[in-house]
Amino acid sequence: MKILLIEDEYHAQEYLIGLLKEVAPTVEILAKIDSVEESVDWLANNPDPDLIFMDIQLADGLSFSIFKKIKVNAPTIFVTAFDKYTLEAFKVNSIDYLLKPVDAQELENALDKYKRIHASKYGFDTDSLQKALSQFSPKNNFRQRFLIKQGKDFIYVPTKDIAYIYSEDSLTFLMDRQNKRHLLEAPLDQIEKQLDPDQFFRINRKQIVHIESIQKIFSFFNNRLKLNLAPESKAEAIVSRERVKYFKEWVGR
Repeated sequence: MKILLIEDEYHAQEYLIGLLKEVAPTVEILAKIDSVEESVDWLANNPDPDLIFMDIQLADGLSFSIFKKIKVNAPTIFVTAFDKYTLEAFKVNSIDYLLKPVDAQELENALDKYKRIHASKYGFDTDSLQKALSQFSPKNNFRQRFLIKQGKDFIYVPTKDIAYIYSEDSLTFLMDRQNKRHLLEAPLDQIEKQLDPDQFFRINRKQIVHIESIQKIFSFFNNRLKLNLAPESKAEAIVSRERVKYFKEWVGR
């Protein structure tokens, strides 16, 4: 079985590959891809894989846009941290989904489902996949506000009021537009998946910025970019080299 893996988190890639080799030792990983654009390019220039494992949120946006840019003929299993009830629309005969962290038994069940459908005379219903995608509104699932503890009390910060979020000394902080810093309980990796990728971008391992917080963009050495943010960030806001291409596409949408 030849598999294409579309996932932008390195550790998630390696974890899933390890599970696949455990439950299906004969699988062949054709490629590991972390972005929408690279996925479209690969699918356009290579034979169809037998099966695709696809994360929903990638380095440059939602993977749903892949299906808008190119016809995907291979069956797809989504691997995601999205709420399972939101994804019931994807339970058509052409697709399945696995929730992170992926369970070995659930992975094996998904592969068995693929084999059953592959062996049937009906094959995979790609039209049902397109219909499910068109009815799904991912924006409804993005975080609208953060509840923050302040002493014995609580406040909430709407996501539209966030300037940027960053990690420091193993802690995660939110800076709002009023230049007030708030401590968040969740790690940056988890928070990133809860934010609307049209509005927020992770420029490096430690910083996520809101589009409206960016005041100026400068060329920086080693093919990187430097940002002036408002409110001003104490740490330099540097777009890492591997994210520059996706950042430019994001800003230019």
